[in-house]
Amino acid sequence: MNIDPKEKEKFNKIAEEWWDSSGKFAPLHKINPLRANYISDRVDLDNKQILDVACGGGLLTEALFKKGGLVSGIDISDVAIHTAKNHAASANIDINYVLGEAEELLPENKERFDVVTCLEAIEHVPDPNQLVKTCSDLCKKDGDIFFSTINRNPKSFLFAIIGAEYILNLLPKGTHEYEKFIKPSELTTMMENNGLVVKELTGMSYNPLTKNYWLGKNVDVNYLIHAKKI
Repeated sequence: MNIDPKEKEKFNKIAEEWWDSSGKFAPLHKINPLRANYISDRVDLDNKQILDVACGGGLLTEALFKKGGLVSGIDISDVAIHTAKNHAASANIDINYVLGEAEELLPENKERFDVVTCLEAIEHVPDPNQLVKTCSDLCKKDGDIFFSTINRNPKSFLFAIIGAEYILNLLPKGTHEYEKFIKPSELTTMMENNGLVVKELTGMSYNPLTKNYWLGKNVDVNYLIHAKKI
């Protein structure tokens, strides 16, 4: 199992708050349009089979559905999946939510999905390479895979932990562990070792004064990475 019990417990405690745009997941609500548009700008999602790995309460999952995808979401948190199902039902949205690990979808769903997304999750698992392999195995040949995570350097420690968790209170204290942050070069190597070709690396930045997020070339802290399955 590629699960850290402490991480699971941590997110279970706040999983009922997923759709509170001013609550503990407020930053994800802010960046969700950026994330969804980043994906749809690079892939035609219409009628594509999409898997959102570590979907949480379904913020990205629903956004991808609204862009025309045939979407499934999987997460290890029973509270998050319950929250996601309830929100989708209230909005009359047809999404297949599954409780469990992505690995459990194999081998039955090997190379089933046109698009696999795994955003803000890989820095929370014990074995990042295994998660990359699983996502690759679930993706069709010539399909698209998207990851997002946090770089590991002094600036990311200052911004993503000290700033976000202790000064600005954007995230609950203890959300991230610096040792689990992943450099773009490390994630690129994992992806290449698992049959993926990186197409683009994009940074995500935040201005605490204007409270705005934007995408650009600076990958010092948060970044997204897009790859193709070969």
